[in-house]
Amino acid sequence: MNLFDKISEDIKAAMKARDKVRLETLRNIKKVFLEAKTAPGADDTLEDADALKIIQKLAKQGKETAKTYEDNGRNDLAEAEKQQVSVLEEYLPQQLSEAEVEQRIQAIIQETGASSMKDMGRVMGVATKQLAGIADGRLVSEVVKRLLAQ
Repeated sequence: MNLFDKISEDIKAAMKARDKVRLETLRNIKKVFLEAKTAPGADDTLEDADALKIIQKLAKQGKETAKTYEDNGRNDLAEAEKQQVSVLEEYLPQQLSEAEVEQRIQAIIQETGASSMKDMGRVMGVATKQLAGIADGRLVSEVVKRLLAQ
């Protein structure tokens, strides 16, 4: 079962359970999926890899929105946003820790023969492909900079 179908099934389960937060979040995911499927050039298909990217983007936006709410003293809205983010994260692969990211990037640096900041583009190219979906891009960039600067 692909991710689009799983979301559809989970919407039905959330309706039966009367879980409003989960239902609202899943409906939002499905809406964005449908927009992606019907976009020009999409051929009415949505691969799981693209669906995961959409969910990652929604989760990232939700975290940023929650932080903005907290910064402005709206903890009630921040909490609601965090609940939605937790639903989104259920569909994402487990994220790597900073130590695991550092370990993988060290291997990539050795593999590519990078030795200075001039090689950052080459390392980032390989790292973003290998760590797509399992590590935050900002964290990857920070670790690459730190390791190449040594």
